[in-house]
Amino acid sequence: MSGSSEQITSPDQRKPLNRKAARAGAIISAIICLLMTIGNHEGHVEDVFLVVTAALLVLAVVLDWLLRKNGLRR
Repeated sequence: MSGSSEQITSPDQRKPLNRKAARAGAIISAIICLLMTIGNHEGHVEDVFLVVTAALLVLAVVLDWLLRKNGLRR
């Protein structure tokens, strides 16, 4: 084995993410997606993708909140 100076850490020892910023970013991204549906375009295929993307972002935030509320995630 080589003399590596890299320290091995478990996922619990790493610096946690800023969850408040991640939630705010997801909500702001969902709002931007919904605002992009307003515009000068004839087809509505892109509207479907934008609305589904916004819904998935909001669903992820809600599921994360519910799991944390019930103590299933830290």
